[in-house]
Amino acid sequence: MTIMKNDNYKIKKKSLIIFAISLFLIIISILYSLNIVTNNENKITENKIFNKLDYYIKKNDLRYTQYKKNNPKLTIEQIVTHVNIGLDNDYYTNTRHTKNLNTQYILVNKYNFLTEKYIPKNLEKINSQYSLGNMYLVDYAKEAFEKMAQQAKKENLSIIAMSTYRSYKYQVNLYNTYAKKDGKEIADTYSARPGFSEHQTGLAVDIYNGKEPYTNFEVTEEFKWMEKNAYKYGYILRFPKNKTKETGYNYESWHYRYVGEEIAKYIYDKKISYEEYYAQNLEKKD
Repeated sequence: MTIMKNDNYKIKKKSLIIFAISLFLIIISILYSLNIVTNNENKITENKIFNKLDYYIKKNDLRYTQYKKNNPKLTIEQIVTHVNIGLDNDYYTNTRHTKNLNTQYILVNKYNFLTEKYIPKNLEKINSQYSLGNMYLVDYAKEAFEKMAQQAKKENLSIIAMSTYRSYKYQVNLYNTYAKKDGKEIADTYSARPGFSEHQTGLAVDIYNGKEPYTNFEVTEEFKWMEKNAYKYGYILRFPKNKTKETGYNYESWHYRYVGEEIAKYIYDKKISYEEYYAQNLEKKD
């Protein structure tokens, strides 16, 4: 009789244990399901927030979400713009061949590069009145630069091109010189690695006034004039003071880039960088 009671007790105990384990697994399963639903709902909600923007790119969904998590203080506009630029990755990582070759829309920066063989079409020599000598720009950028320099001259100001188109090979030597002098990390803040230099596009120009060193261009009357007038000729200040994160470079008061009058006016009015313009207006079309 005692043996039967023990057996029944063991059976009941075993049943209770099985029941408890089953109940536990059911609860875990429900909680897990609820968590998935909640996460999916949150993801859908976030996607709805992101895709309200014209420059939202669906394939970047997960990147937007992660970047938002890592940068909670940024606005939705900043998050989408930064991810479109590539700023959720370190500079010089996840790079790609740049597009829009031989157009004014081309973007070359720390995420978009040109091959060693790329030479822009229709390079023309700038008039020696407005350059240090053998300076070349793409024909339409050259024409716009000369008009700009000519107008400045009428106002007793001197706008002189001191560095324009640079070949890939030239940039190799220049960058290596800077890297040897200051170290690669510091050199990367002011000089582009070969293939990543905007000067290779034939649309960028470094200028000075013939008196002050180009690094002091900001203190000149010519700089003040350029601030107010460069966009009228299709040029923008390429590396603004407050856009070092977006551009990846230190502020350069002497470095200008031709983008065309319409885009230059837009960038001037909005006070943004070319990276931001591209991310919001051209990246989705690529």
